[in-house]
Amino acid sequence: MKEMTNYYLIPREEWQGFYTKGYTPLTQEELDSIKSLNDRISIQDVEDVYIPLCHMIHLYMKEFESLTLSKGLFLHRYVKMPPFIIGIAGSVAVGKSTTARLLQTLLARLFPRRNVQLITTDGFLYPNRTLEERGLMDRKGFPESYDMQALITFLNAVKSGQPNIPIPIYSHSVYDIVENEYEYIDCPDILLVEGINTLQLPANEQIYVSDFFDFSIFVDADPSLVEKWYLERFESLLDTAFRDPTNYYYNLAIGNRQDAIALAE
Repeated sequence: MKEMTNYYLIPREEWQGFYTKGYTPLTQEELDSIKSLNDRISIQDVEDVYIPLCHMIHLYMKEFESLTLSKGLFLHRYVKMPPFIIGIAGSVAVGKSTTARLLQTLLARLFPRRNVQLITTDGFLYPNRTLEERGLMDRKGFPESYDMQALITFLNAVKSGQPNIPIPIYSHSVYDIVENEYEYIDCPDILLVEGINTLQLPANEQIYVSDFFDFSIFVDADPSLVEKWYLERFESLLDTAFRDPTNYYYNLAIGNRQDAIALAE
């Protein structure tokens, strides 16, 4: 019996040939400013992987717009074009933040008439105070440590076209939500939502975050590589950002190095 699959495995050599126009709308310097600490990515990677991906996303967007128009014709009423929402998920240290920022930049430049905005789901983590009260500090980053209802409410507001929607700001330096500080999402044409939990399916939820996505990306790598990248990043931060006395990990940076690495492991 022939094996049935619902996905394609596409080698890089084949993928890079799907859209070849020899145009990269950013410089190596700009790419360096986009990528996260210890992420390795080149302009060649952008041309081979991300430019074709952007144009595939554009195909989905055109079909999305056509369906919205057809829906309005069927209902005999004007149906406002809702934002096209892209979910980007993946493990810690796998490169999803770099992917999200790079896609935001490329989509904005390849399609300059589109308003492209980006959020991370970190702002929807419960404050440390709440996590401590619920005994969840050791589960920070797992589905139960996020205010999923607030995230779903936010995405519903975005899809409904509401302007200037506030999102709490999360600080990796203090490892907590910054009280009374917000960023705002204002009527994007394209919204990228990046986070470890964007494609997770929490128990007892009738609506999932992914229900709002029109296109989903999962950034994956071999677990041994992810661990290696995470430990490299952690050790680099011990010598840099963690040495700020206001940083949550300051005591690790000035303490025994082996104990800090053991904790990271």
